[in-house]
Amino acid sequence: MVKYRDETLDRTFAALSDPTRRALLARLGERDGLSVSELAAPFPVSLPAIMKHLDVLTDAGLIVREKTGRTVTCRLTAQPMEQAMNWLNRYAQFWSDNLDRLAAFVEEEPWPTQPSTPLNEPRSARASRSRAGSARGRKKSSPPGRKPNS
Repeated sequence: MVKYRDETLDRTFAALSDPTRRALLARLGERDGLSVSELAAPFPVSLPAIMKHLDVLTDAGLIVREKTGRTVTCRLTAQPMEQAMNWLNRYAQFWSDNLDRLAAFVEEEPWPTQPSTPLNEPRSARASRSRAGSARGRKKSSPPGRKPNS
């Protein structure tokens, strides 16, 4: 079995779990090397809130920040995302194989084209075996406060 660094994956998926952080990464994917203020411009949250999101992305290793004078520039880094994709691809392969086997099984079994019970029969005649015996009469109970005669 392949061993993955759980801490790195946990931080990566935790960082990706927030829609604002995913949007920040998408902006950096469109244009790498944006300043923090350029990155924060379209979001309806404060700059300190964006900085906290950037801290989470930096801790996960998804971005790097470089300071030049008074400007902080953000860039994407690929390694944590590659590890997450490798982890996801392993499960995608698993499900793909299982679904392929299911499709092969379904395709080799002939399915009846007509229902086994005609649709024009009354519903009670079409009841399953488990419901067939449930039409018995109601059990009689004794009046309140009296014990049944035994």
